[in-house]
Amino acid sequence: MNLEDHLGDIIRKGRKAANVPADVAAKAAGLTEAELTALEESGKVTKKPNFVALATAIGLHPGKLESIANGWLPSEKDLSIWRELRVISTEAKGMAVNSYLVWDEVSRDAAIFDTGWTAEPVIKLVEENQLQVRHIFLTHSHEDHIAALAPLREKFPKAHLHTSAKTAPPQHRNKANDFLQLGSLRITNRDTPGHAEDGVTYIIGTWGEDAPHVAIVGDAIFAGSIGSGMISWDVAKQKVREQIFSLPPDTLICPGHGPLTTVGEEKANNPFFV
Repeated sequence: MNLEDHLGDIIRKGRKAANVPADVAAKAAGLTEAELTALEESGKVTKKPNFVALATAIGLHPGKLESIANGWLPSEKDLSIWRELRVISTEAKGMAVNSYLVWDEVSRDAAIFDTGWTAEPVIKLVEENQLQVRHIFLTHSHEDHIAALAPLREKFPKAHLHTSAKTAPPQHRNKANDFLQLGSLRITNRDTPGHAEDGVTYIIGTWGEDAPHVAIVGDAIFAGSIGSGMISWDVAKQKVREQIFSLPPDTLICPGHGPLTTVGEEKANNPFFV
């Protein structure tokens, strides 16, 4: 298991978010600019930087950043707690992306969250488990998350599409305080823009047997990192604090890339939140 963002990615994102030039960050770290660039590109520490000074200069939490440098990973997740949850990883263009399939055990009604690069893996799971796909939820409209939307809509023409894209027809756009039932499961949404203008997190609750809530977050947050602030770094972090970190600590975070994590683990270990 590897983090989606290695140490260098995290440092580069922190520097970009804080608008700190490379030479300033390198000086704080006790590195040459070339050494910092090599660290950002590879994630490998050939000369140990001054993590406290570097993190302070670029707005990251020093202890959490050094913990990631020392190999921190979220705990392995036992998905048998959520018996009707499947993680599907597809890869193209040098990038792996996660999508998710959720269903109600009794009714066999199912929902797909993001599409991944190809439709075949989720279609196979739907057929193997004899499911009826009722909904397709999109966390945002970047290519890797919607690449297989057309074939999935063709395969499941009755599935209702849910998105926060402003260009989508009104009947497909998420609304504040919306909720729907997928059998016994309750699905709500929370706006989490910043990485993408239409970023949204879906919360799935009432699993039974004391299983925690599940948050399908797209690229709002990764284990140990966040998605690039393509719209706004400040908004991206603010929305994570308000909309994701306000969930119970044992809430399972299902990101668009990288390993599963929890709200509690990210509060304690994600260096973007000091």
